[in-house]
Amino acid sequence: MSSSEDESLLGKEDSKRRWILKIMKSAKSQHKLCPYYDKKTQICFLTVTMYNQQGKCDREGRFDGCPIFLTFLEKVYDQYTSKKKALPNSFQDIVWSITSL
Repeated sequence: MSSSEDESLLGKEDSKRRWILKIMKSAKSQHKLCPYYDKKTQICFLTVTMYNQQGKCDREGRFDGCPIFLTFLEKVYDQYTSKKKALPNSFQDIVWSITSL
């Protein structure tokens, strides 16, 4: 690999990280607890949908720094960039795009 390829790879990772932080900030402003957390049963719906596992949330619904929520956002980022679509500007845009499918 040449140095220019290394720099472009680092630039992609940096933009991915910045976008994820932006969406996390947007989600925090709109939700107190994770929107994919069921308070009554304490189940994480992301675990159910992404990994086909019935899993209780060990973070009590807090999604700041949650590895499952971060993985979900990384997958969303990868889907948008692979299709060369414009990235959503807020967490609500992601929710609307998923529910409109």
